[in-house]
Amino acid sequence: MDFLDDQGTKHSITIEGYITREKVAKVLDYIELMGAAPKTSKPMTQIQSPRNIFERIQKIISSYFSDKTFVSKDIREYYGEIYGENLSLSTTSTYLSRLVDKGILVRSGSSFEWQYNLKTTLA
Repeated sequence: MDFLDDQGTKHSITIEGYITREKVAKVLDYIELMGAAPKTSKPMTQIQSPRNIFERIQKIISSYFSDKTFVSKDIREYYGEIYGENLSLSTTSTYLSRLVDKGILVRSGSSFEWQYNLKTTLA
């Protein structure tokens, strides 16, 4: 894995052998510490493993994007980092579209790059 920190320094990380969530969390902590990842209010390691893709995407949105706009690529990247599985962009977009249809997300922009927000309800 290669990334640039906020000062333009290139970092290269290679992990070989048995990989655990804890090891991945340490790498992500390092990346965040070096200024290459946005700081989040909740560490990624706190996400419990929901049973299926739909639940996992909902958990990512509620944990990291509850108060900000995001695109399909954002969810795809977080999904890969957290669950160690790659989703295609079309699969991610399909699940987000279903969340829009269920009234959980609000979609704006154009089909070229939809932007999503968690729907807020007024009590």
